[in-house]
Amino acid sequence: MVSTDLAQTAAPLKGSSNVPLATAGLLIGMLLSVLDQTVVAIALPDIAADLGGMDAIGWIVTSYMLASTATGALYGRISDRFGRRPVFVTAVAVFVSGSVLCGLAQTTPQLIAARTFQGVGAGALFVLPTIALSELYPQHLRSRIQGFTGGVFALASVGGPLAGGAITDAWGWRWIFYINLPLGLLAMALTAFALRLPKPGGDGRAEGRVDLAGAVLIAGATVSLLLVAEWGGRTYAWTSGVILALIGAVAVLAALFVWHERRAANPLLPLRLFADPTLRVVLPATALLGALLGGSIVYLPTYLQAAYGMGATQAGLALNPYVLTFMAVSSLAGARVGASGRFKPYLLAGSTTAVLGFALLSRLTPDTPYALLAVEIAVLGVGFGLLMQNLVVVAQNAASPADLAATTSAAVSVRGLGLSLGVAVFGTLLARELQGRAPSPVATAAAIPDVLFWGAPAAAVLVALMALLPRKAQHPTSGEATV
Repeated sequence: MVSTDLAQTAAPLKGSSNVPLATAGLLIGMLLSVLDQTVVAIALPDIAADLGGMDAIGWIVTSYMLASTATGALYGRISDRFGRRPVFVTAVAVFVSGSVLCGLAQTTPQLIAARTFQGVGAGALFVLPTIALSELYPQHLRSRIQGFTGGVFALASVGGPLAGGAITDAWGWRWIFYINLPLGLLAMALTAFALRLPKPGGDGRAEGRVDLAGAVLIAGATVSLLLVAEWGGRTYAWTSGVILALIGAVAVLAALFVWHERRAANPLLPLRLFADPTLRVVLPATALLGALLGGSIVYLPTYLQAAYGMGATQAGLALNPYVLTFMAVSSLAGARVGASGRFKPYLLAGSTTAVLGFALLSRLTPDTPYALLAVEIAVLGVGFGLLMQNLVVVAQNAASPADLAATTSAAVSVRGLGLSLGVAVFGTLLARELQGRAPSPVATAAAIPDVLFWGAPAAAVLVALMALLPRKAQHPTSGEATV
């Protein structure tokens, strides 16, 4: 999974860790967390037929998304206090236990509760590997190894529906959860055996209590914001009491969070991070990138099914140009950036390519041949491959060693939040486009390009943000590197 050269380079730095095995265990955990965001959607009709409760079936996906997004930021600080390995192994154990409970569920409410529990464990499974891998490998290899995580994200995000459809057809929907058991146990065994990192916080910052009050406040604000995006304009009118109350909750909880973090001895998200000019650009850019990823991951398969009459499995395979270019470019760009130390040209090229990709997709028509669509989604894959993990590495390089976990947690969490918001916002745009049209695959295929059009101006904002990055994006205590 990781090249021998990488492992040999990293091994002397972390002599007590078995670097290849530790990396494999961390990436398996990451794969599981992303897969379970997407693998379930394809099985929802079978689940509804078996358990009933069609009116609440969407919460099987939403509950997991809310729980994992709301808890992601907390895990970095918990691992500062108790260590990366025990927190990661515990989180995988929670995830696996939740998966078993999902497979055993006999009613829709039971499944929703189990998915929420599963999501609490999943909140750690992308954040902690991203942190631990940056500590296992020297700084000049961060981009290269984080390129692997970008490939894992692309593979799991787009391959999830394909895997879910195949497993459901072959063994039944319960096995999309049971399959997590051997993979999760393997991830636990590999990291428990191979991962040996010193507990962070040698300066004393990590020895204080975990900021549970801050975690509760930011989780409440996050859940409220996601519910506004999920319900607004669809389940409830934007001017309804429910939506206005949730908007008010977002504002109040966010204000309380900032007030609390200014006074907390060991804050969940140190506000000093936002004094860094690099992080002030990278964090909002990462959230916006997440939104664009979310919209494309969900609605490109829908377009393939509606426009070309493909089944779920065919649509998954038809997205290979997107997935393969995303994975290849993420890995290759990570290696090149790691060698040169220059991030800004790649980030500008990635955001510009994303603008082009969305602009091309907005011009799709019912007569567009699949070969042309394949080229267009490959363009989008190139753009995202240049951006995704390089933004995380830029954020990590801008942080001091003491703030590495908090910075990485913030970057991964805002990307997850952006992804969830992007799915909801693109869904609202699609619902608006379909108003007044008779429901049909033809109407859906005609509406989705109009929705994807909005990705182009959003990606143009990314271009502007990348242009604002300062030339130096490296914390002065950890060496010099050029953006």
